[in-house]
Amino acid sequence: MARALDQNLDKSKIKNKHFLTLADYSKDELTYLVEYAIRLKELQKTGVPHRYLEGKTLAMIFEKSSMRTRVSFEAAMFHLGGHALYISRDEISMGTRETIPDTANVLSRFVDGIMIRTFGHHIVEELAANASIPIINGLTDDYHPTQVLADLITIYEKTGKFEGNKLVYVGDGNNMAHSLLLGCATMGIDCTIVAPKGFEVHRNIIEKAEIIAKNSGAKIAQTNDVAEGVKDADIVYTDVWASMGFEDSAEERKSLFKDYQVNEDLVKHAKEDYMLFHCLPAHRGEEVSASVIDGSHSVVFDQAENRLHAHKAILAALLAD
Repeated sequence: MARALDQNLDKSKIKNKHFLTLADYSKDELTYLVEYAIRLKELQKTGVPHRYLEGKTLAMIFEKSSMRTRVSFEAAMFHLGGHALYISRDEISMGTRETIPDTANVLSRFVDGIMIRTFGHHIVEELAANASIPIINGLTDDYHPTQVLADLITIYEKTGKFEGNKLVYVGDGNNMAHSLLLGCATMGIDCTIVAPKGFEVHRNIIEKAEIIAKNSGAKIAQTNDVAEGVKDADIVYTDVWASMGFEDSAEERKSLFKDYQVNEDLVKHAKEDYMLFHCLPAHRGEEVSASVIDGSHSVVFDQAENRLHAHKAILAALLAD
């Protein structure tokens, strides 16, 4: 079975060398990654070895820390037969002790790929422009594409389709909102962003999603009206109100976002069989009530598990010979 899957790994289906934003990937390419992740998940669950990255090494640069990202990428490389190296912000000092182009060139001589979690998106773009190996965006202030690939896997597993689903994101118009818009627009999922005034998604991201949606038929919308936005949602998605790097405004946001909590009253506007998504970590009693995130509609731990399989699919597609 493993041999057959090895032969089916047609790298020509992935035209892009890097994984920086979902806007770089077509519907066919994302569908391929979703299906491949599900196949890899089945192999793991049935105990079939799938060591496609034997002898490969991944450098993981963490300028922003994350338990989920570190463990899932390390486990992914281990399952695939490769090795992951953790590099902290203090160890690398990109842009200060060494330029980003120099870092890209040096690491390209040492390892087979780089995953990075950082602040400015320009950093991953500059790494990609100067590296001779694949660069994977583990998160920037603007985008979180690996999380949304895991979300697409979860949506497909739970509903068996992409088109015909309505996803409503409630909260800050942050990197998660950006990547959800792009991922949904590509796959034909209707996507509505519900954010307080002053915290909406930037117009250029909405416009980019609308252009992509013309090909898939997805409906893209943004509103400040919580009840109207969540109406008839198949998926209600939320995230922390103050993302990493914005902690100084956390207390102020609690007041500004209080009417945007995903709670029992809000989800009454969604479909009866709605699913609750959250990329974690969650702050119960802030962006989501405990009764909702710990209730029967929540699939947040299925999402979390699928981070592992999404990462495995990306790594195998970009790094395998």
